[in-house]
Amino acid sequence: MKNVLTIDGPSGVGKGTVARIIAQQQDWHLLDSGAIYRAFALAVDSRGVDISDESALAEIAKNLDLEFKTKEGSELVSVYLDGQDVSKVLRTEQTGEMASKIASIGVVRAALLKRQQAFAKAPGLVADGRDMGTVVFANAPFKVFLTASAQERANRRLKQLQNQGSEGIISQILADVVARDERDSSRKHSPLKPAEDALIIDTTELSIDEVITQVVKLIKA
Repeated sequence: MKNVLTIDGPSGVGKGTVARIIAQQQDWHLLDSGAIYRAFALAVDSRGVDISDESALAEIAKNLDLEFKTKEGSELVSVYLDGQDVSKVLRTEQTGEMASKIASIGVVRAALLKRQQAFAKAPGLVADGRDMGTVVFANAPFKVFLTASAQERANRRLKQLQNQGSEGIISQILADVVARDERDSSRKHSPLKPAEDALIIDTTELSIDEVITQVVKLIKA
């Protein structure tokens, strides 16, 4: 695959939005790896499996009934787990925390690796995640790592919750952001870090359009 763009970074840096828009502009496929881990976390929770039971986790990953669907005229991607639309619960803070913990387990990452790599199909792929450029698509020709201050990312998350009609306490959200960063960057398997050949973009003071301009310039160059 010549056309693979990886977009990595911590939560709240705009990976999902940038990846979706670039995929639409280039008419490439889209992989939201975070959604895969979140859906897996939901599957584990619904089955009442303890995350310390690695053999059970591997079995669930092997038989994960997961499907992504796009609705005509909509910018959103619907995620179906075991035939049920789980798109809303997938994006909750609780599911994200659970997914972050499970994602640190080696057997889980190994089991879901081929599932993610299978998304690389012509004419191209935009892959959004935390280890897309370092592990899953280490040979990708285009790599981007987005970052932003923890405070800015906490502010974005609070605004997102408010837009969804939910409430949040900024101090707690900030603490969760910092804790997740530490967990993701210090885990033994596939830690969160920029690929050596990635373009690093700090989105703290940038608009989505400004970030996209830099990413498109990378592809065209």
